[in-house]
Amino acid sequence: MTTTRRALIFAAMAIPVFGTILRPALAAEPEVYAPGGVAISGYDAVAYFIEGRPVPGRAEYALKWHGATWYFANAETMEAFEMNPAAYAPRYGGYCAYAMSKGAVAPTVPEAFTVHDGQLYLNFSTEVRTIWSRDIPGNIALADAHWPTALTRK
Repeated sequence: MTTTRRALIFAAMAIPVFGTILRPALAAEPEVYAPGGVAISGYDAVAYFIEGRPVPGRAEYALKWHGATWYFANAETMEAFEMNPAAYAPRYGGYCAYAMSKGAVAPTVPEAFTVHDGQLYLNFSTEVRTIWSRDIPGNIALADAHWPTALTRK
């Protein structure tokens, strides 16, 4: 009886410790897709809305947001992002919107973008963007159901 009671006490004490140790292992992907720490491969998030195309950012117009460095083409677009990053940052942390609709996480390229209902969506490739575009509202609904839990799946 004493051994069983000790085992139960040890197990009860170990659960919080093991939960804390394992928690970092479950964070499979960062919140923002940013290879090398740079979001959108260094492209200006605001330019997608203003120019309607990907525009390379410049290192002198950079800021940190959500653990990533974001580059901008000029001071004006950097200030616009800084004042309201949620309005300009790509949905799903810049991961592929179509992959997210399937419950998966995939990288993106700056050229494969869509601005829909005032939101920026990125895709793995222009070919995947074509598939995504066939049912944007349906794909958004599916992706929203998986975001952000898909980041912790392996």
